[in-house]
Amino acid sequence: MADDNAVTLYSNAAITDAKKNPFSIKVAMAQMLRGGAIVEVTNLDQARIAESAGACCVVVSDPRKPGISRMPDPSLIKEIKQALSIPVMAKARVGHFVEAQILESIGVDYIDESEVLAIADEDHFINKHNFRATFVCGCRDLGEALRRVREGAALIRTQGDLNGSGDIVETVRNVRKVMGEIRVLNNMDEDEVFTFSKRIQAPYDIVAQTKQMGRLPVVHFAAGGIVTPADAALMMQLGCDGVFLGPEVFDSLDPYKRVRAIVQAVRNYNDPLELAQASSGLDDAMAGLNLSENRVERFGAGDTY
Repeated sequence: MADDNAVTLYSNAAITDAKKNPFSIKVAMAQMLRGGAIVEVTNLDQARIAESAGACCVVVSDPRKPGISRMPDPSLIKEIKQALSIPVMAKARVGHFVEAQILESIGVDYIDESEVLAIADEDHFINKHNFRATFVCGCRDLGEALRRVREGAALIRTQGDLNGSGDIVETVRNVRKVMGEIRVLNNMDEDEVFTFSKRIQAPYDIVAQTKQMGRLPVVHFAAGGIVTPADAALMMQLGCDGVFLGPEVFDSLDPYKRVRAIVQAVRNYNDPLELAQASSGLDDAMAGLNLSENRVERFGAGDTY
């Protein structure tokens, strides 16, 4: 597209004219993570395990606990950055631009404006064009993804389960929804794109570019409930560029082996033999699968067949 205000993944067009924080550089930074696994860690030991297992990046967060969840302790982020050679990401609350300012000042490579944390601003997301750091944002559908891109997100994370239960069903549902909406968009006439962009409440220029590219105009990862190599390969085969792994992967007896297996699955997601090898020997206890009552099929004594 010729419009300089559109997001273009593989050319020099930029979403913003700001010379200090060109969006094209942020998009290039996000592309460095394609084909990898980003692992959420809560301490230095976990970060070292993730790096040694082949993670392309670690995202630092506070341990899950009751009450308001906020950005992680800056001293922990500094400690992890000094110890690791891979990029470091940290979480900020939605709309909390001061937390983002703090994270940028201590040199994080990526900032995740995370809906997993408490919400700081119910009506406004951070204006990510005001920052040098590359931002990651979550979505559950195409319209939400493209709105975050307009705000300056250079990596989109399709979010699923937020409870760490190991249940991948919501992640699959949301990824399929995004991919399905893109397929619908691809089959539209040009005249229909205006109405479609209004319906999904997304900027027309970015919607038109998504149609032109046949995919999201920025790097697209999946997150939530991904705890096995098969889970990760499923996300990749559905069309994602990589995966986020939650802290529940460290609940296993050998977290290095599990993270390493998932990293290998992301790299070889179309090879069933490699996936079988990566999945072998991972039968230790993991986070339980929590099914809601209305999803459990009951077979009573009075059932007839």
